Amino acid sequence: MIAIIDSGGANIASVRFALERLGVDGQLTADPAVIAAAERVILPGVGAAPAAMAQLDRAGLVGCIRGLTQPVLGICLGMQLLFERSEEGNTPLLGLISGTCRAFDPAGGLTVPHMGWNRLVPAGEAAHPLLDGVAAGSHVYFVHSYAAPVLENTVASCSYGVDFTALVARGNFMGAQFHPERSGPVGAAILGNFLKLPAGAKG
Repeated sequence: MIAIIDSGGANIASVRFALERLGVDGQLTADPAVIAAAERVILPGVGAAPAAMAQLDRAGLVGCIRGLTQPVLGICLGMQLLFERSEEGNTPLLGLISGTCRAFDPAGGLTVPHMGWNRLVPAGEAAHPLLDGVAAGSHVYFVHSYAAPVLENTVASCSYGVDFTALVARGNFMGAQFHPERSGPVGAAILGNFLKLPAGAKG
């Protein structure tokens, strides 16, 4: 069973439809017991980090998520929530991956939010399992105003004025800053790779 954490994000419906296209039924839930028992967990999110963390806290999910041992995939804001802190409201996050999410600087003529298609640049020589069958330079779809810098746990990066983390993985916790559910065949391949990870696999 795939648990989709009910974080209040506007992308929840599109994530469920993307899973259905892959032949998988994702269960939307805020029940810690259901989430802990799932084979895989997806943490979607669209909106503001302070509101998302407050919602997870109200639902009693912060400790639950931190204790998960199965594969977990954060999407967009859901990926950012895996980090230590966000500049947005100076918000403490889940602290599962080292780093701080920072706002894009529009001073260089950039439009913020970063919205549209951009290229994935794999990090390192060995491709992460999430990128199996995904060619370097493949395009994926972004909508975000904050991003994590390129760090030790970066799996793939993109550039928008500065280089930033597009895919991240530390242990069983993984994240996509882009929207795989809106990224066509490339996004479907990345979601499919996540679904192929063994239930007890570490990313």
